[in-house]
Amino acid sequence: MPFTKELAAALSAAEAAGRLILDHYERFEPIPDAPSNISTETDRAAQELILQSIRRTFPSDALSAEEKTVTLTAAPKIGPRLWIVDPIDGTRGFARKNGEFAVMIAFIEEAIMRVGVVLEPVGWKVTYAWQGGGCWRIVGAAGEKKRCRVGVAQQLSAATLTQSRSKLAKESPVVAKLRPAKVIETYSAGVKLAQVAVGEADIYANVYPEFHDWDICAGHILVEEAGGRVTTLNGEAILYGREGASQRGGVLASNGLLHDLAIQALK
Repeated sequence: MPFTKELAAALSAAEAAGRLILDHYERFEPIPDAPSNISTETDRAAQELILQSIRRTFPSDALSAEEKTVTLTAAPKIGPRLWIVDPIDGTRGFARKNGEFAVMIAFIEEAIMRVGVVLEPVGWKVTYAWQGGGCWRIVGAAGEKKRCRVGVAQQLSAATLTQSRSKLAKESPVVAKLRPAKVIETYSAGVKLAQVAVGEADIYANVYPEFHDWDICAGHILVEEAGGRVTTLNGEAILYGREGASQRGGVLASNGLLHDLAIQALK
């Protein structure tokens, strides 16, 4: 199996970060009105733990991550081997204590996605994939490993859409354009991409004008290895590892069967 060492490192780092996050989460006082851009000390502590763990095994690899921490500052930001990390994707869900957040770790080599791990600490769902090896999920500390498959909806009117929580979510422009059968909501993009990968949702459309590699990279490979597609809203390939780690053009993740229909509907 290729990238065995990288996958093991990603899973180990995610598990350690997940344990740390849960420990903090149990003692954390909820912030009911937490803003979308909130960052906590737990974000930074989890990121340092993840990056230090990776550096012990791969000391010369480049690192890209959301929080400004000591290990990130000292490491190269771009290179042929690059780790892309979001220690708590959906910090708003962490701060509001609704459980909707995830640890995201991805590894790319020569700009090609090789490994992705999305761990949801609350409920302990680990969804992971490696290039050519499929997507897999384990639920619970001793759960059975199951292969992930995307959903089979072939019409937008029969699809389940996953999107961010909002007071007006049911009236969002994406819902208005796609008119899905069902809408589910969560704060974390990593969770949303995992939902598409395991068939709990058929479509995820991120219409933000700008975002970063760490927002989606780990979840991207899950969807593709489960049989789905991930592109920009215009159907273009998403490239990772460029300087600045900035992305434009939005994200469309689907079961593949609905992808072209969704592109046309969202134009």
